[in-house]
Amino acid sequence: MTRSDAMPQGKIIKALSGFYYVLGEEGTVQCRGRGVFRKNKVTPLVGDEVVYQAENKTDGYIMEVKDRKNELVRPPIANVDQAILVFSAVEPEFSTALLDRFLVLVEYNQIRPLICITKVDLLDDGLTKLEQYAEDYRNAGYEVIFTSSETAEGLKELSPYIEGKISVFAGQSGVGKSSLLNALRPELALKTSGISHHLGRGKHTTRHVELIKIGNHGLVADTPGFSSLEFTEIEATELNYCFPDFARVSENCKFRECLHISEPKCAVKAAVEEGKLPEYRYQHYKDFLQEIKDRKPRY
Repeated sequence: MTRSDAMPQGKIIKALSGFYYVLGEEGTVQCRGRGVFRKNKVTPLVGDEVVYQAENKTDGYIMEVKDRKNELVRPPIANVDQAILVFSAVEPEFSTALLDRFLVLVEYNQIRPLICITKVDLLDDGLTKLEQYAEDYRNAGYEVIFTSSETAEGLKELSPYIEGKISVFAGQSGVGKSSLLNALRPELALKTSGISHHLGRGKHTTRHVELIKIGNHGLVADTPGFSSLEFTEIEATELNYCFPDFARVSENCKFRECLHISEPKCAVKAAVEEGKLPEYRYQHYKDFLQEIKDRKPRY
């Protein structure tokens, strides 16, 4: 047995002000990262499985970060099983462009997404338009759930998805992530905030990443809200695979690395023209592809 094997192990459930709160067999221990992590440019993240050393509950040190199966930069979290993408029906208005942006990042990191549309109780004209969007995304292979923190609609349907997994609640600020968590576990009493009608988005109410227990064996990260994502790692030839409905159709393209823009005998373009793939998803794909091509090269 190595010295590392003899030390206690646990999972980082919160990172705040330079401290890491590690949940181990004997409860939660407050730790700092050793200087070697900064030297090696390794930053411990919430969700990391770590080896730590501690004389007491408030004076520990993280000695080793175990290999990660995945990690996100914004929000900073590792070893995620699924991303629950929370989008509001209104206030702020539902955006397929922003949803596709989130989906691309989640697909690239090989994290299973679940689309959760909140605030359906605020809709004046029913779900007609949103139901069509939901059908499009279900056809693409995604699960879509409609919820309301006010009426509890959809909460029983959502709960089984959370059980036994590490989930990240992600989405534009103001969509009701904290309200949804409060509805799932009322004793949390997480701070929420209304929408700024001048800006059309909510104020940030979550300032750090923390894993919160939901149900018997579910851990959920309530993460700081943000309204934009950059494709800093994705290459042009990889974008197709971040649209799973496009990837399936692209198997019939004439060229193996078809980008679905100007190539002849492109099955994706044909499917869009025939109405088999949503036009708006294809437009987002083209916009994202151009954004990737215009990206400044990394050195």
